[in-house]
Amino acid sequence: METMFDTAIIGGGPAGLSAALVLGRARKNVLVLDEGRPRNRVTGEIHGFLTRDGTRPAEFRRIAREQIAAYPSVRFMDDAAVEVTGTNGRFRIATAGGATIESKKLLFATGKKDLPLDIEGLSDIYGKSAFVCPYCDGWELRDKPLVFIAKGAGAMHFAKTITGWTSSRTLCTNGPDELTEEQREELKRHDVAVFDSPIRRIESVDGLVRQVVLEDGSAVPCAGIFFAPKLAAGSDLPRALGCDVTETGSVVVDGFGKTSVPGVYSAGDAATELYQAIMAASMGMLAAAGINGELLEEAWNGKG
Repeated sequence: METMFDTAIIGGGPAGLSAALVLGRARKNVLVLDEGRPRNRVTGEIHGFLTRDGTRPAEFRRIAREQIAAYPSVRFMDDAAVEVTGTNGRFRIATAGGATIESKKLLFATGKKDLPLDIEGLSDIYGKSAFVCPYCDGWELRDKPLVFIAKGAGAMHFAKTITGWTSSRTLCTNGPDELTEEQREELKRHDVAVFDSPIRRIESVDGLVRQVVLEDGSAVPCAGIFFAPKLAAGSDLPRALGCDVTETGSVVVDGFGKTSVPGVYSAGDAATELYQAIMAASMGMLAAAGINGELLEEAWNGKG
């Protein structure tokens, strides 16, 4: 592929697709590299996204690609980036399929990836009756008995947040709770039962949780679970290129998605810990505006 693209977008989820749409409408020559393994593929529906509430993730991506196809300057390649070299104005991307792509700017929309779920039975219900975000999936579990799996400050956050959807909630800390006495008393005042025995397994039928079984023999019946996932960066390429990255794997960006490396941007779950599709799409739009502004400025000054 000999074309020098204005922007190469690595990642074809809501952030990458949103950026592609904005840049396509800005008449920029764009390539979207998409390996087709979005983190939200385990979920049945996207929620909280105006006009797309309840849409299946695969359908969301299909509609987005169909709309972006109206802009001929945007191309898609179903492939994965494995190496990125170069500097602002001339980046070179090598793909798993053996292609080499050159681009003036880069946008990493590579998201995060789930680390293996270390509780027996949790993977069977993940995306069906076990979720990580009450804002995304709390409505479907409203007024039902819920278990949330967390420790310490995270447990307190979950306890308060889940109250908006149900008053029947139980904390399973899967080991030492890491709570202060004051926090334990606070949970007790709000009728939140706390079990600190390690979880032996989660029992379910056809993806619907029935109960959480603990090592001490206790069983906690429930109709849904929320838990804090263990995540890693969706790609190591931003770090390898020199981008500043937080301890949790998020690429450090400014308000328009610009990283610490000139010409390199990031958006969506790759650059935030607010994991919602509408947030990712919004960040993709802002990054696209930042990239377009930079390209226009360079062209204006005869550097494009």
